[in-house]
Amino acid sequence: MRINKKLLATMALLSVVVFMAMSPAAAPADDDKKFTNLKVLPKDISDKELHKVMEEWEHALGAHCSFCHVRNEDTKKMDWANDAKPEKEMARDMYKMTQAINKKYFHSKKDSTNMVVESNVNCYSCHRGVQHPEVVKASELPRPPRTAPNGNKPPEGQQPAPETKP
Repeated sequence: MRINKKLLATMALLSVVVFMAMSPAAAPADDDKKFTNLKVLPKDISDKELHKVMEEWEHALGAHCSFCHVRNEDTKKMDWANDAKPEKEMARDMYKMTQAINKKYFHSKKDSTNMVVESNVNCYSCHRGVQHPEVVKASELPRPPRTAPNGNKPPEGQQPAPETKP
């Protein structure tokens, strides 16, 4: 049986490339990054998952990264680990609060990374796209017009008839 030398050389080179790509000495992928100063999110969170969480918070508050994070003027980049802004600590407290509410009242489960799988209460529940939600008493809200059981508005000054049960 005759062995093709070009095929053998190509297979050997391909094996070396595959071996090097799988070795631990290879550069870490984005999902293998280790983040510093994580206090409420899992320490081993992936880059993709962290970005997803931050984007969710950003949309819920109608804010940008700079709302909680400071920029390092020397490097001209965001200093994600810096705790100089009080909004960052408030975000941590609010995250812990929603986690506690979901666990206690909605029996939310967590995944293998210790993240709540499905939230019942989240940042958007109160913020609705604003950084500092206004506190409004329900009694101060305008009352919606009452409707009759058939969906029609009752005549002026008359209350809708109570619903009858079969």
